[in-house]
Amino acid sequence: MAGVTDYTFRRLIKRRGGVGLVVSEFISVEGLTRHNPKSKRQMHFAEEERPFAVQIFGGQPERMALGAEMAQEVGADILDVNCGCPAPKVVRNGGGSGLLRDLPRLETILKEIKKTITIPLTLKLRTGFSESTINVVEVAKMAEQCGVEHIQVHGRTKEQGYKGLANWDLIKQVKEAVTVPVSGNGDITTIEYGIERWKESGTDGILIGRGAMQNPWIFRQFQDVIEGRKPYQPDLSEKKAVLLEFFGMCREEMPEIVALGKMKQLAGQFTKGLIGGAQFRQTLYHSHSAEEILDNITIYFNTLAADSNYGDGMVEADAAASDSCDMFASGGDVSTSVAAV
Repeated sequence: MAGVTDYTFRRLIKRRGGVGLVVSEFISVEGLTRHNPKSKRQMHFAEEERPFAVQIFGGQPERMALGAEMAQEVGADILDVNCGCPAPKVVRNGGGSGLLRDLPRLETILKEIKKTITIPLTLKLRTGFSESTINVVEVAKMAEQCGVEHIQVHGRTKEQGYKGLANWDLIKQVKEAVTVPVSGNGDITTIEYGIERWKESGTDGILIGRGAMQNPWIFRQFQDVIEGRKPYQPDLSEKKAVLLEFFGMCREEMPEIVALGKMKQLAGQFTKGLIGGAQFRQTLYHSHSAEEILDNITIYFNTLAADSNYGDGMVEADAAASDSCDMFASGGDVSTSVAAV
């Protein structure tokens, strides 16, 4: 997810286990090829993240090819093209899901990239620009002919954004239409729902969005189920430790004001479904220093620990998964593509 699945968040998730593939935030090739410092920072990754994919977006074939080459040069294992972002600014400039309205341009982009890199090329796309222009099967077939080696489908149109339910029937149609691996994305916030959609669609993998913020152990839990074990359930102390670990990494890697914002962002999702979570989020949002945040975390979790009514595990959160943090589960492995829209 843009602004979420950065170097810090990806490592936090990877350390929880069960993750096979992590993908960068989507990176503008306009910024990347003009040596924008922010765009270059977005490609930074650690060895512990491998296999690691860089996801790029843009509408100009020559810049997309150059951006892909730069990703390969920094050591990315995979190059992923974003053809799913519904953001107006991205679409207006011909990138993201805007490419679903210009298949000749998308075809040129994929062919130019394929000529430029030797690492695998993958594609993330939506089902179409609108309900009246569903063309995901056509796009997938074209992408396969261009040499794309893995297709990831978010089961919504551009115009849907993140509203309504993802259409997994269309994802299934893509799987049946191509021979390359296909992964599905949309609404996977629980193990039960994810396993059902995975089996029904016949896809080679699934991608998980905001569910990773709400439950950093979701990939380990999927792996447990796949391998016939009871899903792992973190205890209260481990949940507290994860928040502290994340905040510690943020403070090491960025200015304190930025670290505070990152912490509030994660905690806003992470505490959904926890007893007193809404009040805790409000307290955290009004914290103005690292010390305040640390104190409030300690107070909150000490209160939970003292509450005899506190139950094990988290209540499942209700936010739908999006293109923006994707986790990929394939074969007997659960992996992530923390890809951004």
